[in-house]
Amino acid sequence: METLRDILDAAACGVFPPADGRTTVLPQACDRDAGVLSFTAHSVVFTDEDPRWVYDTLAATRCDALAATMNPLFLAAFIERTGRTSETIDAMLVGSPLPGRPPLSLTEIEDGDHPRIVYARRRRDEVRAWEADGGVLVLGRGVAGRLEVSVEVDEGVRHRGLGRAMVTAARHLATEPLWAQVSPGNARSMRTFQAAGYRPVGSEALLLSARAG
Repeated sequence: METLRDILDAAACGVFPPADGRTTVLPQACDRDAGVLSFTAHSVVFTDEDPRWVYDTLAATRCDALAATMNPLFLAAFIERTGRTSETIDAMLVGSPLPGRPPLSLTEIEDGDHPRIVYARRRRDEVRAWEADGGVLVLGRGVAGRLEVSVEVDEGVRHRGLGRAMVTAARHLATEPLWAQVSPGNARSMRTFQAAGYRPVGSEALLLSARAG
């Protein structure tokens, strides 16, 4: 059976689930993460709940069937059923690794307490972080073990291209596809990642266990 990681790896290479209007239900890759991935006319719900519950609840959601997995009514039922927490629906973007050294001076942080690093440790494994002059770059393994990136730029040095330089540098640090989760309303961040060569591939609603909240 195809796994969640198989689907993500294929999407990173531009190969997506069939646009057939259907929903695939798969087991969670770990206890921490459950949720929904939405691609073009195909959704993936990853959960250890009974798949029959997922399909029945989707069928009872009063909306266009293509939108059901991301409909607030379904997501609210999913959260209540699992006792999990969720924050927002994010766009999923992915960038391929780049050769050579990062074109930006970075210093690895061994034991940082920056809020971005603390946040990442609650939601990812194998977290590593680097400091640039005015920003922090974090890599870690999130959903199904995929490699994920996040950055934070200090207020006083924003609008100078540092964010774009940092997320570009992250592609030089990676040896595999690098994923980013960005709220669609965060237009500045969306533009930054796309300018650095990250491609939008779908959307995601992540449900976290209470321990990771």
